[in-house]
Amino acid sequence: MPMTVSKTREMLVDVARQLFARMGVDNTTMNDIAQASKKGRRTLYTYFKSKNEIYLAVVESELDKLFKMLQDVAAKDLPADEKLLTFIYARLDAIKALVFRNGTLRANFFRDIWRVEKVRKSFDIREIELIKGILEAGVQEGVFAMPDTDITAVVLHHALKGLEVPYIRGIMGDNISQRIKRRDNVMNLIFNGIKIK
Repeated sequence: MPMTVSKTREMLVDVARQLFARMGVDNTTMNDIAQASKKGRRTLYTYFKSKNEIYLAVVESELDKLFKMLQDVAAKDLPADEKLLTFIYARLDAIKALVFRNGTLRANFFRDIWRVEKVRKSFDIREIELIKGILEAGVQEGVFAMPDTDITAVVLHHALKGLEVPYIRGIMGDNISQRIKRRDNVMNLIFNGIKIK
């Protein structure tokens, strides 16, 4: 029985995601979701009290997919410095793809960033742990040196969050030469800092 409940909920979330992407969150009703899922409104309300609750479940579902992808990157057999850069760019590209794939959700992503933030708390904590693992491996490999991997992981996480909107909007460059230049600058900033030693 719990398997059916889980599958029904997942299906409702996926149908809602598609409708939100196509019509926008504001223009999608609970009735639209019930009809598109071929389930009654009563079934829909069994799983979700409101459209906002479904919207947050859609965001959470997308973040879970993103986290699984980041786990795969963190599990790769790479030197820590390569793994960290791969992680950073895989993450930024995945966030950009997630926002664009969801069409009109994009507008809500920028407008409702604080609503999204509430759902992201769990993701953020798990992501910080992945970054910390990469940093600790780098310290053990003798590639990284830092006074505190916990604090460094938190700082890197927040730096990445700060880059999301400019990256999605293409402000950081979209052609190949700009990407290479940006990548070189990010590598230099993270691995060498800005102060002359």
